Amino acid sequence: AVTAQAAFPASEIFGVKLVNGHPTQALVTFTNNEASPVTVNFIGGTLSTLDEEGTLVRNLTATRYGVDIPAGEKESLSYSFATEMHPQDLRLSLASVISDSEGRFFTVYAHNGTVSVVEPETSIFDPQIIFLYFFLLACFGGVVYFFYTVWIAPYFPQKRKSAKPEGSKKPSGASKKAEAPVDSPAVSSATTYNAEWIPAHHINRPEARKVKGSSRSKSRA
Repeated sequence: AVTAQAAFPASEIFGVKLVNGHPTQALVTFTNNEASPVTVNFIGGTLSTLDEEGTLVRNLTATRYGVDIPAGEKESLSYSFATEMHPQDLRLSLASVISDSEGRFFTVYAHNGTVSVVEPETSIFDPQIIFLYFFLLACFGGVVYFFYTVWIAPYFPQKRKSAKPEGSKKPSGASKKAEAPVDSPAVSSATTYNAEWIPAHHINRPEARKVKGSSRSKSRA
């Protein structure tokens, strides 16, 4: 007869754990007790529920080997598989398809036990975790900015901008200087009518004197 036994080098004391996303390695040892050599063709497995019905959950990928084992010899083969499932306890069954020298095929089971599907341990330096932190921080910053602009910013007094820029103040000053000479005649004209301090003989205009020559010319006529 041919026997097979599976061992899990990376397993813990408390049982075999299948880490999602990481390959699980099983070392299958075959013992050929036949009088003729046998050939290990395939190794595969299944995951099923732990109840009495044993409902099939997933088939594991079968790996082709084609390794011959002489009579009375042992051979160890490595079989790896990976899972992506929800954390749960399942039953793992590993089996191999073997053929003898006469070309007959038969199945030899290597393992049938309970395993636990678990998630990988996370680290703060994991790139996916770092990206998640940045994404959440960006979302939080966007919410805070929206809340500030809609509910807080309108209640703060806003600085009023001057109607004219600073550059326009210089022409206004120049216009005032230009208008100053125009007002000066008005001031001087106003002072001409203030005659309280002017002497009377300067104010009274002299009467026009009659020319005697004009009367003589009339009499001669």
